[in-house]
Amino acid sequence: MHSNEIEILIVEDNLYDAELTIRALRKQNLANKLIHLRDGAEALDFLFATGKYASRNPEFVPRVVFLDLKMPKVDGIEVLRTIKSDPRTRSIPVVILTSSAEDPDVKRCYDLGANSYIVKPVEFENFVKIVSDLGLYWIVINKTS
Repeated sequence: MHSNEIEILIVEDNLYDAELTIRALRKQNLANKLIHLRDGAEALDFLFATGKYASRNPEFVPRVVFLDLKMPKVDGIEVLRTIKSDPRTRSIPVVILTSSAEDPDVKRCYDLGANSYIVKPVEFENFVKIVSDLGLYWIVINKTS
């Protein structure tokens, strides 16, 4: 798979949570153009074609980003702020998938331009349904142009 074809970017340091998300998307046949990155610094490198992704064409952006908040190197809040403050990436829908139900985090994410805020862990079957519904919405239903 060429990195220009990525539709879904999952930024999640917890491998178990990432695998649950990928499994939920796979149920809707949405996981074939997906990349999973483990920290915010790597996500920013991917999105802006820097570091080890310097050869990637940055004009090709994911259709949706599933973003955890609590991550090493660069946290999700900073990744969200960077995505939404840059004209090249501002229009990418960002879905926060996090264990933080704290009101300040929720408010801050929406203030920064998050499109959805989902608190995990919700019960497994509900989580699968929520993630697959979100994937279907952002990849299949939502019109981008």
